[in-house]
Amino acid sequence: MIASAYLAAEGFGSALAEELARSGRRIEAWHGPLALSPDPPAPAAWALDIWTAPDVVEVASVKAASDALRAIQRNWSLLSVLHHRRAALIAERLPPVKARPLAFPEPAPTAHLGAWTLLAPDRMLASPTKTSPFVGGVPVFVEDREGPPSRAYLKLWEGLTRIGAHPGPGETCLDLGAAPGGWTWALAKLGARVTAVDKAPLDPKVAAMPGVAHRQESAFGLDPRQEPPVDWLFSDVICYPERLLGLISRWREAGRALRVFCSIKFQGTTDHEVAAAFAALPGAQVFHSAHNKHELTCAIL
Repeated sequence: MIASAYLAAEGFGSALAEELARSGRRIEAWHGPLALSPDPPAPAAWALDIWTAPDVVEVASVKAASDALRAIQRNWSLLSVLHHRRAALIAERLPPVKARPLAFPEPAPTAHLGAWTLLAPDRMLASPTKTSPFVGGVPVFVEDREGPPSRAYLKLWEGLTRIGAHPGPGETCLDLGAAPGGWTWALAKLGARVTAVDKAPLDPKVAAMPGVAHRQESAFGLDPRQEPPVDWLFSDVICYPERLLGLISRWREAGRALRVFCSIKFQGTTDHEVAAAFAALPGAQVFHSAHNKHELTCAIL
């Protein structure tokens, strides 16, 4: 019996497997990047998407497969792992999913979307519900290839889209570890007032944007008790996760950050204990984005 399935990003199957094992959830088998479990679905930070109601369906033909899916609901996304040609023929018989790129800060789609895959030519796994509204758990954005100094803004866009919140015009943001300014650029484009903190300089185009100020100093040198409160505290600082946890905790304890959005960057092995400590912070969401590397995003609203 398959009661849940967890989709790992490319290269992060081991991190997902370790997380599931630590929480007592079993993996019956792997189907490509999809971990099949006999246990009920539960949150998993390292899963891009979680299939919450998977069912094995015997299908004798392409038509039988597409008819079975259409009988359940309209919108389906394919995870093609095996029998690619047969899977494509089935997908062609289903209503197309219009996964157009999002123009940030456009909200995530709300249309119901299921997922399916072929386990064998005559056996399909289909889940009418899943946790991500995106195909494969991966949002696609209309990119800006001229304004930002790096592609780091995509990680920010994805995380803010996922939590369904972002700074508005006039809101105050502190961007720790800001250089060269990818996140600062994205926040300033929203109309926020951004103080970028980094010992390295910002990209000149970002530094010249309206509402942007730069403090050329260490993020860890700031004493939150001596700083004005901010609506949003952002951090993409490269540091050990334990040090970041202490930094975020100090800002929260001082009451100087209403909301927090940060990257938990792992050095070498994945520290699942510190990830759990972030997740235990009041109001925290911890997740792995498609644009993350060996890191997790933590948002506290």
